[in-house]
Amino acid sequence: MSFLMLHGWQGSGPGHWQTWLAEQLRSHGESVRYPELPEPDTPRLDRWLEALDAELALSPDGLVVLCHSLACVLWLQHAHRCVDEPPAERVLLVAPPSPAASLPGVRGFFPLAVEPDEVARAARSTLVVASDDDPYCEEGAERLYGEPLALPVHVIGGGGHINPDAGYGPWPDVERWCLAEDGFEH
Repeated sequence: MSFLMLHGWQGSGPGHWQTWLAEQLRSHGESVRYPELPEPDTPRLDRWLEALDAELALSPDGLVVLCHSLACVLWLQHAHRCVDEPPAERVLLVAPPSPAASLPGVRGFFPLAVEPDEVARAARSTLVVASDDDPYCEEGAERLYGEPLALPVHVIGGGGHINPDAGYGPWPDVERWCLAEDGFEH
């Protein structure tokens, strides 16, 4: 398998579950790309889409994409505009933020106009994993993303923003999901 990990606003540091997961997957002999997206502290959608396009151009069939936070919106914006590209095999959208979240310096990511058929065209399978107390998505991911986009949402009780501050460095459930050994219930 081939994995592409996309970090959110301000990147993901050494203690983040994405960094841990990249190391774990590589130790299993998997191909993992984990690029630093341009200007993570002041991201612009156009620049992040260019970076995503470059990564996808290198991707073999069967790609698994893992997005955290603002990268979830990046992926959905990509889905809105992709027409002829081969779909990703599976996509995991972890802790997508609300358009109402305070993300200083972030430009162009909202509004989100993607439709369910566009999401389905961009990936054979998409799963949202969110917390019931994410400070960046107080309205709830089920309401903002799951219902309107017809996506399954796995809700973690008390998981915050599903980042190191919330205790998500090592995260065996996401590793199992990546290796298709159960993982999240949905």
